[in-house]
Amino acid sequence: MSLNKLNLLGMEGVISNYRRGRHTVHQKHCILVFPNIETRKDANKLIGRTVVWITPTGKELKGIISRAHGNNGAVRAHFKKAGVPGQALGKKVKIIK
Repeated sequence: MSLNKLNLLGMEGVISNYRRGRHTVHQKHCILVFPNIETRKDANKLIGRTVVWITPTGKELKGIISRAHGNNGAVRAHFKKAGVPGQALGKKVKIIK
């Protein structure tokens, strides 16, 4: 699928999990899955985009997509301040720029 700038803005994805290892969990790094992104090549086109998750209280947490994760189109996003709370897992994020 060809991706251009117009298709990317406003695209919604899901926070699938934190970046983690066997003994560690990185709460500032999240793995995001977007429905139309199915290959690593397409995922690389999202690098540098800003995503936002809106908390139930209305606060916005912004993150930046930093790299692809795996070969099936998942990406990693880095959220700066305190990271993302556990209640965000499975919720929607949106690309805003």
